[in-house]
Amino acid sequence: MRPRDLGFLCVAVGIALATGRGVIRSASPEREPRAAVPPRPRVSARVDQEFRALWSAQGIKPAPPAPELAVMRRLNLALTGAVPSLEEIRRFEAIEPGRRVDAWVEELLQSRRAADYLAERFARALVGTEDGPFLVFRRRRFVAWLSDALLENRPYPAIVRELIAERGVWTDHPAVNFVTVTRDEKTERPNPERLAARVSRAFLGARIDCAQCHDHPFQPWKQADFRGLAAFFGGVHSNLRGVTDGRNDYQPDDRKTREPETVAPAVPARPDLLPVDGPPRKRLAAWVVDPRNPYFGRAIANRAWAILFGRPLVEPVDDIPSIDEPPKTLDLLADDFVEHGGDLRRLLRAIAATETFRRDSLDVPGESAADDESWAAFPMTRLRPEQVAGALGQSASLETIGPRSHWLVRLGTYTEGNDFVRRYGDAGEDEFTPRGGTLPQRLLLMNGDLVEKRTKNNLGNASRRLAMLAPDDAKLVELAYLCVLTRRPSPEEAAHFAPRFKGVFGDARAKLASDLLWTLLNSIESSWNH
Repeated sequence: MRPRDLGFLCVAVGIALATGRGVIRSASPEREPRAAVPPRPRVSARVDQEFRALWSAQGIKPAPPAPELAVMRRLNLALTGAVPSLEEIRRFEAIEPGRRVDAWVEELLQSRRAADYLAERFARALVGTEDGPFLVFRRRRFVAWLSDALLENRPYPAIVRELIAERGVWTDHPAVNFVTVTRDEKTERPNPERLAARVSRAFLGARIDCAQCHDHPFQPWKQADFRGLAAFFGGVHSNLRGVTDGRNDYQPDDRKTREPETVAPAVPARPDLLPVDGPPRKRLAAWVVDPRNPYFGRAIANRAWAILFGRPLVEPVDDIPSIDEPPKTLDLLADDFVEHGGDLRRLLRAIAATETFRRDSLDVPGESAADDESWAAFPMTRLRPEQVAGALGQSASLETIGPRSHWLVRLGTYTEGNDFVRRYGDAGEDEFTPRGGTLPQRLLLMNGDLVEKRTKNNLGNASRRLAMLAPDDAKLVELAYLCVLTRRPSPEEAAHFAPRFKGVFGDARAKLASDLLWTLLNSIESSWNH
């Protein structure tokens, strides 16, 4: 090795050691999140009161409050798609007890990481997961635009208006990708019926498209309702000059005569809220986001709840009218969302502030068990594929992987994560559909390239750094648990693992640390949100 290369290696090792020691010991008080903590939304207390009344009526004893680190893990998984880093845990524990969770919620909601992750989650409902039509659709551009809007905390109704009614080129006006993604290869125009289905499911929380071919047998939707909704997009054109509006020529076949019939734009409910004048898409957008339209507020409240809890208040997430009466808690959150101008960040904050979100996942011994419908305990759900990938990547690093990381780190995390999700199995648009684990998924976690790369003994991974920097065996085991499971080991767990490191040094110690991380990553606990 040349002297110059040796010098660079020494400097790199020195920086890594210095950074690692700082993370392993503790975070200084000045690293506390700077985001101001707003007061708890009043609607959170009203939601708690509603649930307590339900539990009392059913004789259910709710689960006790969850440990703060467990709540932190839930927040990071829901808002960033990864478990907390050791660096974040140190910062979290440096915050004054009693306000840690609220401060952390605010820090995450104002971060680029959360904006990027939430943008991807919303994009699945808005434009799907496929690459879409060649040339006229730019999914990454769309997600980047949506991320910027969420980071700025733009009112959600303003975002929806732009999605439905925007005109222009898909690169200069990214919101029009919501329209161009439905471009039909035969007609070379956006598909009105696919757009109507997107609008009904994503913004109204209703599967009106189930009435596309005939009147719905169990719900109030008629075929005329769906066709009237599709007609708002009947005049949309898309070419190299961008998305424009023209004459409505949506002419589906009549159900009886089988002859084409012209359908006028019409809304499926509350026609009094539809503006009389203006271009069709702008009129539809105004009707969708009208504060008096109950479907809009319920749809976003149900989706926000699902993002934080892993499952919606009403299942399926996009078919709220399928039940006889929406839960009172859903209407409370929807009304508060509307009253505060469609503040999505406030809605997420309000849900995260409820007692329900901060309860343990375990039932109280000797009491009536809390089923999934009662919300008396935090529901246990399997991690989504990208959350599993995010957990694997973050667990191998003591520092937080995010926008401030080196571009090589971010590029590697992105490409390796996408490859892992492809192999693991992406749920696609049906992201909240309950699914069981599979044997290929378990084998991928045990023997996959990403797991092997992130746990093997090398200088950049957490396993070697913990082996080098942990002051004693017990601390090494504790830090490994914090990196992977966001908790400290129980006395029994510590007593099982710590003695294995006694008298082991050098590469052998790093190899043992690597094996410990692999074991924790392959534990059942690591694969569940709880």
